[in-house]
Amino acid sequence: MNNKPNPLDYRLSLIVPVYNEEVAIEPFLAAINDKLSSIRSHIDIVFINDGSKDNTRHVIDRMIEQDPSISLVNLARNFGKEAAMTAGLDYVQGDAAVIMDVDLQDPPEVILEFVDLWLTGNYDTIYGVRVDRSQDTYTKRLTAGGFYRFFNFLSVETTLPENAGDFRLINRRVIETVKQLPERNRFMKGLLAWSSLRAIGVNFQRPERLIGDTKFNYWKLWNFAMDGITSFTAWPLRVWGFVGFGISLLSFIFLMYIVISAICFGIHTPGYASTISVVLFLGGIQLISLGVIGGYVSRIYTELKHRPIYLVEDVYGNYKNNPPASNNQHHTQTTVNKPSHHYE
Repeated sequence: MNNKPNPLDYRLSLIVPVYNEEVAIEPFLAAINDKLSSIRSHIDIVFINDGSKDNTRHVIDRMIEQDPSISLVNLARNFGKEAAMTAGLDYVQGDAAVIMDVDLQDPPEVILEFVDLWLTGNYDTIYGVRVDRSQDTYTKRLTAGGFYRFFNFLSVETTLPENAGDFRLINRRVIETVKQLPERNRFMKGLLAWSSLRAIGVNFQRPERLIGDTKFNYWKLWNFAMDGITSFTAWPLRVWGFVGFGISLLSFIFLMYIVISAICFGIHTPGYASTISVVLFLGGIQLISLGVIGGYVSRIYTELKHRPIYLVEDVYGNYKNNPPASNNQHHTQTTVNKPSHHYE
């Protein structure tokens, strides 16, 4: 396969997951047409409607009538952003794809830098690096930075570049590789990093979100972080062996102290405070270790059921007659018929 794309004849697909984003669709398309006018003829746009409950689908339908380069994959319900991105990768037909948000916090003009680097043929992935997170809260910056460092500390086979989100260009080789990965608990940042042999970052200023509201909260971000860690390392399972060994060693030292103290100074009546402290401490350690094991077991249970990652209600636009050419049967979507007013 020739790694260097033809700069005069290539197709770039934009994968845009949306959930209750009716007010953001038109400004997003206007920005794409304006900022990417020099390469707009090479671009097709694939919206993945992740079970929106507002008029997102109808707004995109109207845009499809005006612009034939726009398509819509309408999921049957909300499956989450990771599943929506998976659906986008299954459907896109381009030589490369750009994953981006509709809220314009991923600046469209940065895609021009992505494309220039991709056209050299030297890179499989070009990812955006947020150099200024001043628009985020202090807590968000602190937790995000801590997660990247903790993940990279634990993971041996995959390294996540700090401050790199989902905004990136990936070539066809990476797309096909990700489509072969069967897991249901999907952490796309990790999967894309694992699949990219040649990657480079592009710095950009992340603007403040001016349209719509974020769909993430700290609880969802916490669960997202746990999915990422458990998907790429078994260290949280192995660490309890070391914790148990350490506690056993300390317990043995304390036992020797008690024995020597009893021999040398006589038997002392044990205190309630020390006893209950040890019991509560060991009980807490056991519950934490059971929780970690339970987290991994629940993910094993989810994987063994082999349910589809997403369900498609319908497809609109150019991709309507092009079913996804997934290389892994586990990724094949199930199409269900729903009334047209399902999301109204």
